[in-house]
Amino acid sequence: MTRIAPIALIAALAAAPAFAEAEKYTLDASHSQIVFNYNHLGYSTGFGMFSGFDGEIMFDQVNPAASSVTVSFPVKSMLTGWEARFEHFMSADFFGATDEEMVTFTSTAIEVTGENTAKITGDLTLNDVTKSVVLDAVLNQVSDHPMENKPWAGFDATTTLLRSDFNVGAFAPFVSDEVQVQISVEAMKAE
Repeated sequence: MTRIAPIALIAALAAAPAFAEAEKYTLDASHSQIVFNYNHLGYSTGFGMFSGFDGEIMFDQVNPAASSVTVSFPVKSMLTGWEARFEHFMSADFFGATDEEMVTFTSTAIEVTGENTAKITGDLTLNDVTKSVVLDAVLNQVSDHPMENKPWAGFDATTTLLRSDFNVGAFAPFVSDEVQVQISVEAMKAE
């Protein structure tokens, strides 16, 4: 009996699944975007977008709370659909942005809230100000990409920011201080 117990234990350990670890995924710049909107004087909703940015997700499918995300992109990569509006946003009224000024987000905690949902808390640096923000995130899908033939993941997230928190609150409250943010990203497993 004493020989059987250690053999059974070794067999059980060998049959047990290995502990999964976070795997590196890199953002697919061509299918990742951040869209924001704000109220303009009560007359219309203004929109803007960032796209083509870099980022990395350390994704742990077994324990999503152990995952992390980092993203960065130049402020001047903002798209507004109208050159004069872009120039105004980059002026001293708002960002006073240089070519080197970056927007960054680094997660600090992930709270799983459902089968495919989580709250991602992280440090957002914008206009030389760093604040903690919370993203309401949804895992859309993880599977092999049908054209790329490798693991792929897709996520959506939303949050609301106050412009004044980042020293870009000009013309508030006439132009809303609150900015609604929608994020949609695809990421490929790194090789």
